[in-house]
Amino acid sequence: MIPLQLTLKNFLSYREATLDFRGLHTACICGANGAGKSSLLEAITWTIWGQSRAVSDDDVIHAGADYVRVDFQFISNHQAYRIIRSRHRGRSSSLEFQIESEGKLRSVTAKGVRATQEQIITYLKLDYDTFVNSAYLRQGRADEFMLRRPTDRKQILADLLKLDQYEILAARAKDLSKQYKGQGDQLELSLEPLKQQLARRLEIDAQKVDLVEQLQQLQLAQDQDKAILQQLQAREHQRQNWYQQYTWQQSQYQSLERDCDRLNPEILELNQQLSHLQTFIERETEITTRYQTLQQLQAEEKNLSAKFQAYQDAQQQRQQLEQQLLKKTNELQLRLRQTQTQLETLEQQEKELHQILNRSEEVKHALEQLRSCRQRLHELDKLQHKVAPLLQRRYALQTDIERAKATRIAKLEQLCHTQKQYSEKIAKIPQMRQDVLALDDQIQNLENKQNYQKRVEEKGQERKGFKERLKEHKRICEEQIGDLNQKLKLLESPEASCPLCKQNLDDHHRHQVIDKTQRQQQTIQEEIWMLSEQMSVCERELQILREEYTQLKKELSPYNTLQQKFGQLEAQLEAMSEVNSKLRLVKTDIEEIERSLATGNYAIELQSELNFLNQELQTLNYDEQTHALVRGEVERWRWAEIKQAKLEDAKRKQAEIAQKKPKLLELIRQLNQEIKQLQQNSDLQQKIDRYTYYLQELGYQSSHHQQLLSSLREAQSWQLSYQELQQAKQQYPRLQQRLATVQARRQDKINERQTIKQQLDSLSVQMEIMTDKSQDILELEEKILNRRQKLDYLLAQKGQIEQSLSQLADLQKQYDENCRKLQDVRRQFRIYKELTQAFGKNGIQALMIENILPQLEAQTNQILARLTSNQLHIQFVTQRPGRGGSSKRNASKLIDTLDILIADARGTRSYETYSGGEAFRINFSIRLALAKLLAQRSGASLQMLIVDEGFGTQDSEGCERLIAAINAIASDFACILTVTHMPQFKEAFAHRIEVRKTNYGSQLMLAS
Repeated sequence: MIPLQLTLKNFLSYREATLDFRGLHTACICGANGAGKSSLLEAITWTIWGQSRAVSDDDVIHAGADYVRVDFQFISNHQAYRIIRSRHRGRSSSLEFQIESEGKLRSVTAKGVRATQEQIITYLKLDYDTFVNSAYLRQGRADEFMLRRPTDRKQILADLLKLDQYEILAARAKDLSKQYKGQGDQLELSLEPLKQQLARRLEIDAQKVDLVEQLQQLQLAQDQDKAILQQLQAREHQRQNWYQQYTWQQSQYQSLERDCDRLNPEILELNQQLSHLQTFIERETEITTRYQTLQQLQAEEKNLSAKFQAYQDAQQQRQQLEQQLLKKTNELQLRLRQTQTQLETLEQQEKELHQILNRSEEVKHALEQLRSCRQRLHELDKLQHKVAPLLQRRYALQTDIERAKATRIAKLEQLCHTQKQYSEKIAKIPQMRQDVLALDDQIQNLENKQNYQKRVEEKGQERKGFKERLKEHKRICEEQIGDLNQKLKLLESPEASCPLCKQNLDDHHRHQVIDKTQRQQQTIQEEIWMLSEQMSVCERELQILREEYTQLKKELSPYNTLQQKFGQLEAQLEAMSEVNSKLRLVKTDIEEIERSLATGNYAIELQSELNFLNQELQTLNYDEQTHALVRGEVERWRWAEIKQAKLEDAKRKQAEIAQKKPKLLELIRQLNQEIKQLQQNSDLQQKIDRYTYYLQELGYQSSHHQQLLSSLREAQSWQLSYQELQQAKQQYPRLQQRLATVQARRQDKINERQTIKQQLDSLSVQMEIMTDKSQDILELEEKILNRRQKLDYLLAQKGQIEQSLSQLADLQKQYDENCRKLQDVRRQFRIYKELTQAFGKNGIQALMIENILPQLEAQTNQILARLTSNQLHIQFVTQRPGRGGSSKRNASKLIDTLDILIADARGTRSYETYSGGEAFRINFSIRLALAKLLAQRSGASLQMLIVDEGFGTQDSEGCERLIAAINAIASDFACILTVTHMPQFKEAFAHRIEVRKTNYGSQLMLAS
């Protein structure tokens, strides 16, 4: 992936920013802590994969903004792409994916964000986890692989290769095999009960025949009793109908009596209402006179309301004119202030351009240096073309010589192991020898931990001293901030004097002093933030070192006891008899191999050719580091070309400013004159005066209007009385008619009551003739019910028997089905048991790691050869012999491991014995080789590298090693980005992307 352009809109700390990566080879992203350096990298990952350090999707939106948009253009595998991701707060995201074809971008966006995301990963052949583990070298993780134990290294490699997917498959296969095994056991257990139940079928068939005969006899008797019951029920039903009719007639008679009683109060109430209406009709003359007086008052109030409306309209028109006058005055004053601001901006730009033009001599000198460095780089490029094939051949020869040497070393180790086995057999103390070897291994591990504990203690002391220095520096900066705050308080007064010379200041010089003091305050505040960040990093490192030191101290407690026991066992072994002739033969072979290794008497032809190549290389006198430094010098002086263009642009802008200033001064004078004329002789002012005169002539008095309203409210009650009078005249005839209707209804109810009384007497005589047969019906129903219960019981037994027969038929089918399932389950159990072993650590995972390690070793040695001028070589060993046992078979058993052997001109040594610079190059080579390998496995090429190894946690020598390593591998990448907040390392890179935090969000500036 090669970045081309990144455009941010409201992303994290950025409001608007655009970064063009074209022409950047090695660049440094620098700025204070919290300025927004990491947000640039977060923008790339959020745009492509939708992932960032934010907890929720809305957290990436800039504070106070409603949406975010990031546009990223880049090249991957020689194809140009563009991805645009945006999101509105509280809503879903949108994603646009474009590919360049024939010089134009065409959209290949799928339906939905998820489908488009999958399409992006398919095109790029790179997911988020692979990117952050390959192209992104994070802080503090360069030596993580080397400091782990051999078994842990294999686990780290498996995690990076995403072999945990096979662990998931193995676990699923294991669970499925257990599941099928359990199912098989359950099926076998379920077959035996089924056999026992199927044997009861003959007995159940005989029970069914007996039940059918009993049911037929009971059903015949039940039908005869039901016929008699129906006759008795019909007669009883006739009697019940007569009784219900008698009850209903009696209820009607009582209802009519209640209706007559209810109509009597209603007649009384209607007579009272007629009397009340008669009273209103008698007062008709008085109520009419009062109502006419009320109408006169209402007419007078309407006239005053019209005057009041006219008064309000005139008052409102005058206020609108005054607002228009004020608006025009404010507009002119706003234009005046804007013009004055433009004039001040031009004056500030004129000062800035003057500062740029003062650097013309410096730019001229830098251009001469750039031409000189480019000429030197051209000469070294020609020399590199001659040296490159020789270096490649020398590396191949060194590899072959080291391989021959490794073969002899392996044979030597095998002979030593055989010698140890013979010694154990002759000494006849295998258990003692095993104890000695075990103790030796434990003591060696504890001695290594002792060395590591000293290193931890030394590093802790160094970090503690560094933290104290940071704390003291922060205290001094805070005192300086306090002094500057006092100066700013003194300068707030217009009569303030200079804090240094105590002379009086005018407004212009006072503002200059305030600006200068505020800039000093901002610089010191940024330094305090940087110191606080460094102190927090130191505190975290100290806490980790304390915990690690305590753990090591606890693990080293048995060291003295083991040393004493080891000395006792060694003393016993020295008293044993001499070894036999076989042991002497083995020693002879060992001495011969050691002699050849000491004298270098192996691969003679290859060593001769290597010496000849070394002489030729020495004659050519080519140094790759010098080449890289010269290339860096060319990049470092390229800023002169940019500054030259800025100088020409500054001259042009200075001429433009000289033309604009007189025009702005004239415009300020004209605006002041227009404001004065508007406030004195304008048309708006004259209209305002005319409305004021009209209000005086209208003569509206609010006190008289209020008195009239009070009288009107007092007379308002007569309107209600007038309305009640009119209603009384209308309701009086209606109430008289209603009274006559109610009296007629009462007479009808009395007549109907007499008729129902006669019907009740007739029904009473008929009911006395019909006798009650309810007791005979109850006895017969009870007899039928008892027989019905017996029938239900027999039918239930029959149903149970039929259900049992049906269940037996189903059980027979289930038995056959379970037998078939048992065969399938056993077959599935065998399949998933084999898959569990295949997906396990000793199956496909181990095979993939064995296949990938040769590629990792070759990539690491290729990078390490460039960083160390072919002085160091790394070998990965995945198996080593065991330390012995009770038999020859156990003694020769190989142990799975991931040891790392490092060789130089003095031989193979442990990682801890190498210096800090050599150890850093080894760590950096392995980490970068892992990154390339992960990118290759994903199908992408590693064209961009992001290094965040933390200059702030390195000393000056460590930072120089990191810069030298980056320059050495610069030719392998199209773009290398480094992140730092240390200002003293900016000049070490050809380009700088400076990030600053302002009140308008983070800002970017590209410098060379």
